[in-house]
Amino acid sequence: MMRALEIIVALLMVAILYLVVGVVMPDHGSTSRSVEVSHDFRQVYDILSNFRRFPDYGVLRAYDPNTRFTFSGPAYGVGAETSWTSKNRKVGDGSLTITKDVPGASRVSTLGSAEIDWALKNGWDGHNKRIIIELERSGSSERLVKVTMRYKVDYGWNLIDRYSRLYIHGEPAAFVQYTLGNLQNVLASIPNVSYNDVQPSIVVTKPQAVLFVSTRAKRTLGDVTIATQKALTEIDAAMKKLGVTQAGPRITITTDYGDQYYVFDVAVPIDTSTLTVAGQSYDLTQPGQAGASTGASAATPGTWEKNGALVVDGNVSARMAFGGKALEADMQASPASLPLMRLNLEAYAQTHGYAFDPNTHRPYDVVTNAVDPNTGMGGYKVFLPLTWAPDAVPGQSAQPAAAGSAAPAIVASVAVGASASAPANAVSVTPAAAATAG
Repeated sequence: MMRALEIIVALLMVAILYLVVGVVMPDHGSTSRSVEVSHDFRQVYDILSNFRRFPDYGVLRAYDPNTRFTFSGPAYGVGAETSWTSKNRKVGDGSLTITKDVPGASRVSTLGSAEIDWALKNGWDGHNKRIIIELERSGSSERLVKVTMRYKVDYGWNLIDRYSRLYIHGEPAAFVQYTLGNLQNVLASIPNVSYNDVQPSIVVTKPQAVLFVSTRAKRTLGDVTIATQKALTEIDAAMKKLGVTQAGPRITITTDYGDQYYVFDVAVPIDTSTLTVAGQSYDLTQPGQAGASTGASAATPGTWEKNGALVVDGNVSARMAFGGKALEADMQASPASLPLMRLNLEAYAQTHGYAFDPNTHRPYDVVTNAVDPNTGMGGYKVFLPLTWAPDAVPGQSAQPAAAGSAAPAIVASVAVGASASAPANAVSVTPAAAATAG
C-alpha cells in the first residue's frame, strides 16, 4: 500500500512540475537564420514577394520531389498564396500567404531595408505561425543584401504547444536554413542586373504574318547593321515579287548571341497571310498543308521548312510569328543598350515567376524610331514572349490584345538603311516550377 502511495505521490509531483514548468515557459517561440547574397536588392525583394519561385527554393521538394503546389490570390504582394500537398509526413499539407510587403516594389530600390511577412499554416504546433523576412543592404558599398528569415509562433496557454518550443530548432529551423540556402542558388541563376528603371508591362500579342531572313554577324553594331540592311533589301525585293505590302516596322528576332557571332532573324510584317509562290497559293496559318513540295530542295520556293516557315525566294521565308503573352518594355536609347534591356526583362520574368523559353519563343524588338545619326539614339519596343504569366505586372491593369499585330500598331515603314538593333545575350532559363495555377 505504501509503495502504491509513493508512486501516486511521485506522479503528482511530476505532474505539478510539468504544469509549473509549462506555465513558466514562454508563450511564444522563434528561430532565425541570415545569409548575405551578392545580388540586386530589388531582385531579392521581388522573388520573395511572390510564390511562383517558391517550389524552386523552398526546402519542401528536397523532402518530397512529388510535392504538389497550387497558387491563388494575386500573383504578387499581399494576398498572394501558395498551398502544397504531400504524402510525406515531413512535408504534409500547408500554405503560405503574404500578409506584409513593405515598402512595395515602386519604392524598394531607393531604400536600404524591406520586410516581407508570410503567414504559415501547417502541422507544426502552435498558432499565428509566420515567417518574417527582413532585407537590409550590407557591405562597404552596400552591394550585398542581408536576408534574415525568422520563424515565429505563439503557443498561448496550451502547455503541450509550449513544450514543443524545445523542438523549434528542429524542423522549423531546418526549413528556414535550407530555404535560405536554396534561395542563394536560385538567385545565382538569374542575371544580376538592376531593372529599377525599367517599367515593363504584360501585353497580349496576336499572330502576325512576316517575311524574314535568317542571318548572322559579328558582335559589332557595324556588322549587325550591314547584315540587317542586306536582309531588308532581300525582303523588299520579295515583297514586290509577291505583291504584298509592309504592315509595320522592322522586327529583329534573337536566336543566339555567341562569343563571336550574333545569330538573328530580320523580319518585316506583311498585310496578308496568304501568299502566291511559284503560281501556287499558300496559307501561312496552315503550314505544310497547302501544296507542300516533297521532292524539292530546302531552298526551293514553295517548300515548307521544319519550323513551319515557307521558303519564298532565295533567303527569304514567310511564317506566322508571335501570338500570346509577352513582357514588353519601351526604350529610347542606343541600339547597343538592347542586350541589357533583354537581360532586364529576363531577370524581371524570373524573379516574378513568369515562364519563358527563348529557344521556342525567341525575344524580339520592334523599331519605333529609326536611329538618329546625330545622337545615335533610336526607339524600340522590346518583347520577351511568355509561356505563362498573370494578366498584368504589379501595378498594371490587364491589357487587351493588340489588334492584328505582335506589337502595338505602328504604321510607319522603316527604311532599308535603318540602323540595326544590337544583339541580345542568350540566357538559359530556369522557368517557374510546373504547378496548377489557382
